[in-house]
Amino acid sequence: MGNSKSGALSKEILEELQLNTKFSEEELCSWYQSFLKDCPSGRITQQQFQSIYAKFFPDTDPKAYAQHVFRSFDSNLDGTLDFKEYVIALHMTSAGKTNQKLEWAFSLYDVDGNGTISKNEVLEIVMAIFKMITPEDVKLLPEDENTPEKRAEKIWKYFGKNDDDKLTEKEFIEGTLANKEILRLIQFEPQKVKEKIKNA
Repeated sequence: MGNSKSGALSKEILEELQLNTKFSEEELCSWYQSFLKDCPSGRITQQQFQSIYAKFFPDTDPKAYAQHVFRSFDSNLDGTLDFKEYVIALHMTSAGKTNQKLEWAFSLYDVDGNGTISKNEVLEIVMAIFKMITPEDVKLLPEDENTPEKRAEKIWKYFGKNDDDKLTEKEFIEGTLANKEILRLIQFEPQKVKEKIKNA
């Protein structure tokens, strides 16, 4: 009986994803089946992506952040993600190498897609991140980064930029690799905050 063509992942895509991610053939095939169940068209829209994201952050508002994440992975800019773009997104945000993650982070922060990051773009993403932090967790943040404006200012200062300067991808990656504080400030990792509470 074999799989119908629509229900099976093509060999080419499977091989490409195995080559470019750390996921096994079993994982990819099983994800593909559930992807098709949720998205019978084989494409995920921004709305669907936002509702998937919302399940991970039930107590906060991840909509703005999810939009930016979606934009950064919609590589062909067609307003949807196919399975390949979706898996690459999962890989980059969870298991990607540091340089790959930073390339992705740059595209996330480069809101207008012009190849550089402005201070306003940093603020826009940081504001989206803050909507995903619970009020209790915000209280645990250091005084100089407990609002989106303060955190964006702190990130921008670490890069040594003036307010109207722009940041290139090279500067962004090199600056972040050279300073672990920047890496911490540009990411959203509520688990780390929770672990700190447990260990306090």
